[in-house]
Amino acid sequence: MKELDLTQGNVFKVLLQFALPFLIANVLQALYGGADLFVVGQYDDPASVAGVAIGSQVMQTITGIILGLTTGTTILIAMGTGAKDDGKVAATIGTSVYFFAVVGVILTLIMVLLHEQIAVLMHTPEEAMKDTLHYILICSIGIPFIMGYNVVCGILRGLGDSKSPLYFVLIACIINIAVDFLLVGGFGMRAAGAATATVLSQGISFLAALWFLHRRGFHFPFGWQNIRPNKFLSGQIVKLGAPIALQDALINISFLIITVIVNQMGVIASAALGVVEKIIVFAMLPPTAIAAAVSTMTAQNYGAGLIQRMTRCLYSGIDMALVFGVSVCLYSQFCPETLTGIFTKDAAVVEMAAGYLRGYSIDCIIVSFVFCINSYFSGQGNSWFPMIHSMIATFLFRIPLSYLFGQLDSTDLQLMGYAPPLSTMVSLLICFWYLRRNKRKYERLTAIADKG
Repeated sequence: MKELDLTQGNVFKVLLQFALPFLIANVLQALYGGADLFVVGQYDDPASVAGVAIGSQVMQTITGIILGLTTGTTILIAMGTGAKDDGKVAATIGTSVYFFAVVGVILTLIMVLLHEQIAVLMHTPEEAMKDTLHYILICSIGIPFIMGYNVVCGILRGLGDSKSPLYFVLIACIINIAVDFLLVGGFGMRAAGAATATVLSQGISFLAALWFLHRRGFHFPFGWQNIRPNKFLSGQIVKLGAPIALQDALINISFLIITVIVNQMGVIASAALGVVEKIIVFAMLPPTAIAAAVSTMTAQNYGAGLIQRMTRCLYSGIDMALVFGVSVCLYSQFCPETLTGIFTKDAAVVEMAAGYLRGYSIDCIIVSFVFCINSYFSGQGNSWFPMIHSMIATFLFRIPLSYLFGQLDSTDLQLMGYAPPLSTMVSLLICFWYLRRNKRKYERLTAIADKG
């Protein structure tokens, strides 16, 4: 595998080189996730679209938890790589494999046993209940594949290899889209067919990633003897990953709560919300990918004691993310129907979704700052601050505002679309305050590094 040294070279160019495979991989991953909604929207009624949209929201929450936890592995490996400590890197990899195998089994059992209760808690419209249950149950069975894939990719990225995961996602994307059309369009399996295609693609992608890792190996000794529990490293993975996982989980739970609020407005509103959430998933891919690269690059430079380079990485990441965020926002203000019409042919759903997207798209600009700042701190081992300010913005502002705006106009989603950017602005203000507060700390670290 080709590993990139993130502690050397021009900061902007190195970050772009590392982030680009992240971005392409995330686009492909969203494509095969969005393919379910797209294909169902072409062949089935709004009830089936709502079922896939609601089920996807639930599974997105689970995937966010998994991704957050495995980020702890990526950061630890990146720190060890930056410090040139191969022993720590090998031990972290072995501990991660053991730890996440256990977590994957437990999480799968929980989701399979509770999928009906989850659908009920979502206030799923009665006509969409059957499709929602099928989608959640089948996708829950594939959780071990999601876990395994993210662990392998987290290891590779921590080592500086962001290109290899791209190929695994490409495999999943092609398989999922092809099987979606076969099962949903050809056999009329509705949401169950879409879920089956997703699980099949995830499984094959994971096996391909596992085969690659086994065949290529590492630049340091690693064998079965390394795969064993390590209490200290497991604690470090949880310490770094749990706040990120909890942050993602809480944000996604807020999405679920908002979905519950909108579901009570009827199946058209439910389908419209699901369509916009899929569009936002795509719109958030660039800042998410760039932020993930910022986290890994920050961790390597932090491990190497390169404090000024670490800070330049933050500014470069924000500049890159803003290019995409501003572009998406402007396009959504003038041509939202061209985006919402991709996922459904129902005119009422397209129109309601377009109004919601106009407000929501403003969030793409603000998160360009917030995501990169969060990753900057997480890369230094401080993942609690991003979680805390995200909780404040989500539960004290985003959910209450969504409910309030929904009450003010229960026939349309346009006003509700402004709740996300308003709440994210709260996060941004807290981030600016925290950066200013820590400025002296970084100046001291820089002075110490210069003397050393």
